[in-house]
Amino acid sequence: MNVKWYRFSLVSAALALVAGACAPAATPVVVENTVEVPVTQIVEVPVEVTAQPDPTAAPEPVTLTYFTFSAAPDHLDHLDAMITAFEATHPNVTIEVETAPFNEYFTKLQTLIAGGTAPDIFELNYENFVSYASKGVLLDLSSQSAGDASFAADVYYPRAYDAFSLNGMQLGLPATFSTVVMFYNKALFDQAGLDYPTSDWTWADAVAAGQQINDPAAGVYGLYSPTQFWEFYKKAAQNDCEFFNADKTEATINSPQCVEALQTMVNFVQTDKVMPSDADMGGVSDGDLFKSGKLGMIVTGIWMFSAFEDAGFEWDIVVEPGLKNQATHFFANGVSVFAATQHPQEAWEWAKFFTSSPEAATIRVEAGWELPAVSDTAVFDSYLQQTPPANRQAVLDSLNFAIVPPVIERQSEMQDAVNKLLDQVKLGQLTPQEALDQAKLEIEALLK
Repeated sequence: MNVKWYRFSLVSAALALVAGACAPAATPVVVENTVEVPVTQIVEVPVEVTAQPDPTAAPEPVTLTYFTFSAAPDHLDHLDAMITAFEATHPNVTIEVETAPFNEYFTKLQTLIAGGTAPDIFELNYENFVSYASKGVLLDLSSQSAGDASFAADVYYPRAYDAFSLNGMQLGLPATFSTVVMFYNKALFDQAGLDYPTSDWTWADAVAAGQQINDPAAGVYGLYSPTQFWEFYKKAAQNDCEFFNADKTEATINSPQCVEALQTMVNFVQTDKVMPSDADMGGVSDGDLFKSGKLGMIVTGIWMFSAFEDAGFEWDIVVEPGLKNQATHFFANGVSVFAATQHPQEAWEWAKFFTSSPEAATIRVEAGWELPAVSDTAVFDSYLQQTPPANRQAVLDSLNFAIVPPVIERQSEMQDAVNKLLDQVKLGQLTPQEALDQAKLEIEALLK
């Protein structure tokens, strides 16, 4: 509306009032006044209006691809249950699942990324995480987490959350953890008149018990702890051995502490004679040997609970023995978002739900699909009540001593190199010192 001002003259006639009907008429006097009066004028002005989205309109539909190795074949139904719960609160998002067996998974993932058809979200174990993080193919989730008022990092077990960060960037969220414990055959301990293992045992205690159980003529052995990379890194840590110097510019895997740890492992077979050699096992797996009642103790993962469930004897678990100190495996699987995904916010929502929601955690625990990497111990109440084993508390107790594997960008090459050298030690072709001297050279070549 526009207001303008106009000027005009107002003529006032001052008439003399007649006192009576017969009074003579007064002479009129003309007075001119100028008055400013506001006048309102309507002015039409064209206005361009931009249409605003309807706040009640449904969001655009989004389809996300999730690639996993741990769900198939045993847990696809449990994954579907998680997806159903997620989609119920995110009706515009559809999760499509792709799977591959672990031994093929990372080759396929690399091919998908190289071909520009990478999944939006994919599973990574900790050992391969650094390789992918260093290539710049993982989305930094720091901005999503900072902008999400419903998110708090302390929902996760701290060591698991930190495992998927690199150089100040949060490049994944921890989904699960698992660990390794010592299983023992109660019947064989009872036959030998031995007390059951306790959480403060050393490997010397385990060897002493194993020698009492040992009966090679009957195919019965005291213990089994394989001579390979995964067992070596842990026993090395138990003996104060470090694979690298502080900034990972030098391999220190041939230090006296490391050599001593490897010698302890070799002695189980060669000197203590409580562990079967590969030849003694004749192609039978360590798990099958334990399940058949032929092993007093075995060091293996908690994922074997279901495999041993129908064994024909009573068994239980305990935190595995140590050397100078205790150190236990910490295996973690996480989920990362592809850096070039077209739907980073929706991918964040799925990753957050899958790894930390009470719904997903409950499904996982009840299914025995590893354990959610969450800090709320109440989540594990139902898990701890399941049997066997009776002492499931040992799983959580092991976290007090958990260490992550040593990792480098060329992780798989390092693991392969160390395992080949350990095989030569088992065959008597190299001493522990010779093998680890060679390992130092090969690992340092991978660091360059």
